[in-house]
Amino acid sequence: MTYGRRSCRANDVNFDPDKHHRRSIRLKSYDYSRAGAYFVTICIKDRECLFGEVIDGNMQLNDTGRAVQAEWVRLPERFQSVDLDDFVIMPNHLHCIIHVGAGLAPPGRGAENKGAASSAPTLGDILRAFKSISAIAVNRLLGRSGRSLWQRNYYEHIVRNENELARIREYIVNNPTQWALDRENPSYVGA
Repeated sequence: MTYGRRSCRANDVNFDPDKHHRRSIRLKSYDYSRAGAYFVTICIKDRECLFGEVIDGNMQLNDTGRAVQAEWVRLPERFQSVDLDDFVIMPNHLHCIIHVGAGLAPPGRGAENKGAASSAPTLGDILRAFKSISAIAVNRLLGRSGRSLWQRNYYEHIVRNENELARIREYIVNNPTQWALDRENPSYVGA
């Protein structure tokens, strides 16, 4: 699999439509700009541990982890319809709950001339912006340029009720204590 901006096209020499198609993991016909809560996991490309380490069940962020955290908490400044909930930055991934609103901008921010649907950012728009700005910050800290930080996609789950929201919050808060059992942990030895 290739990472970056290169895409497979029919005129590419190595393009095989039976092998090189991208299947979306999003729900078909679901409007991801629709108001709701989403549980999201974003992984670093190749599961490289860049954001710090778990020590005694606590995540200790390093400079790159703190840079990612800084960009994450700034998202509501970039997107007026976003509220952040619990999140945890792990050595090689991020778990978070993000609330996406209906997308109506406050008066004076362009909402007057646009319909709600045309101005509402989707979950994908928000995460794409986060991945881009956080990758720039991390690559700058690491003295590298043009390298992909995040894997191409992300995992999301639409939170359907308060009980599920409480369970996911508990999972996020306890995630560092479960690092030894996490399949994203390079030291994990599965049963």
